[in-house]
Amino acid sequence: MHPAQERELFMYRVSDSVRSTRNDDGGVLLDVKRGKLLRFNSTGALIFEWLREGQSELQIAARISERFEVSQETAANDLAEFLGLLKQQQLLL
Repeated sequence: MHPAQERELFMYRVSDSVRSTRNDDGGVLLDVKRGKLLRFNSTGALIFEWLREGQSELQIAARISERFEVSQETAANDLAEFLGLLKQQQLLL
C-alpha cells in the first residue's frame, strides 16, 4: 500500500484520559491520567477537534490546505509535526 493511502485509512484515537476545550483563542488539553496540560493556538485546537471526530490524517491535511490556502504538501508536513507532538505526549493512540 502506498504511504498516502495508509494515511487516508489511518485514524488516530485520542486517549480516553484526555479532556479538551476550545475557544476563538485556541484550546487546552488536559491528560488527567498523567497530569499534563497543553495549550494550543486556534489551528491546533481545530486539528484536535477533527481528530476527535475521527478524521484521517489525509482528510485533515486537505481541510487545512483549503481553510488556510496553503499547499497540500505544506499542510501535510505541518500536520505531521503536530501529530508527532501529540503522540510524543501520549495524547494519541
